[in-house]
Amino acid sequence: MGGAVRDELLGLDVTDRDYVVVGIDSEQMLAAGFSRVGKDFPVFLHPETKDEYALARKERKEGVGYGGFVCDFGTDVTLEEDLLRRDLTINAIAKSKDGHLVDPYGGTQDLKDKVLRHVSPAFVEDPLRVLRVARFAARFKHLGFSVDTATLQMMTQLSAGDELNSLTPERIWKEMARALGEEVPSEYFRVLRGCGALKVLLPEMDALFGVPQTKHYHPEVDTGVHVLMSIDAARQHFNSELVTFCVVLHDLGKGITPQEQWPSHRNHEVTGVPLVEAVCRRLRVPKDYLAMAKLVCEYHLKCHRVPEMKAGTILKLLQALDGFRRPERVKQFAQACESDSRGRLGFEQRPYPQSALLLGCLGAARSVSAKEYLEQGFKGLALAEKLTQGKVGVINQYMRGEEAGLLLAQC
Repeated sequence: MGGAVRDELLGLDVTDRDYVVVGIDSEQMLAAGFSRVGKDFPVFLHPETKDEYALARKERKEGVGYGGFVCDFGTDVTLEEDLLRRDLTINAIAKSKDGHLVDPYGGTQDLKDKVLRHVSPAFVEDPLRVLRVARFAARFKHLGFSVDTATLQMMTQLSAGDELNSLTPERIWKEMARALGEEVPSEYFRVLRGCGALKVLLPEMDALFGVPQTKHYHPEVDTGVHVLMSIDAARQHFNSELVTFCVVLHDLGKGITPQEQWPSHRNHEVTGVPLVEAVCRRLRVPKDYLAMAKLVCEYHLKCHRVPEMKAGTILKLLQALDGFRRPERVKQFAQACESDSRGRLGFEQRPYPQSALLLGCLGAARSVSAKEYLEQGFKGLALAEKLTQGKVGVINQYMRGEEAGLLLAQC
């Protein structure tokens, strides 16, 4: 049913299978040994396979937003009526047990044509579909799929009204989080911008488009384009939703740079932090995502400069990242910064030695133990000072070794 049939026809791995049942009510499902799950819709688990079986339903819009629907689960609801309520034709294909495809709305042809097209005019009744279509565009972009023109017009219509404002922060974040893990996550934001939804849902990011950067460092010039390129670099090289999310927000400060200062964006890493906080607060983003996004925003320029930094400055950066208690943060931070560097025209495959250098410095500094200083009688502030000196010393030694190795390789 739906996604499982779609993925099977595309030759993709099918991970989840769900089924729709027609002509039967809830009591009959329970009598057959199925167990009911969920409160909103009558969904049942098979007694042996635990696959999900849902009663066929049809809907009518009576309220505002994606929750303003009244559903009919009567035994007279047909499979075609159930499929009619789906968002896209490629998700409105069913397959019977004998392998027969039920495709009343042309989903198989749209799979061949690689088009994401709405099933019916009822598409505009559910604002959540704007986000879902954008997410499917991100999932199938690498296969050549694009959004149908008429569907994009409906998405634009929804974005121009008040319907998107009815979406809860949890729903918006859920779709974004899933989009970050799709094959081409930049397409999610590109499609949302194309229909006007990005300006409503993520105005801080929308403001980046059309903002120029110094061409010497950013041949792509446009800040919004740079961010989209960085998003895909993060997905391609690291495949971490957390890292990709940090990349989405890392340059928000450039969106509020006064035009008279363009293409320079001095202190954008500092001015961007309150914007990162505002986005995460509005979307109720998980705390670990908020913490890392703020760190990447504030310190990403320092990561780029690690090869030229003094050992004491590198130590301060590691401490700001809380790297000694949470070393995984330094790795995630370095990955986001590398994505930022690669997200530039002509820099996509450029090596980024800063990542290895920063992690190497962390490893060296973590080797310094307080034990030997305690044994020497150091305590309190004196102990802290000796630890700092020791860590600076080993970081300096490590950096010199890396420089020597680089020079030897060049010879």
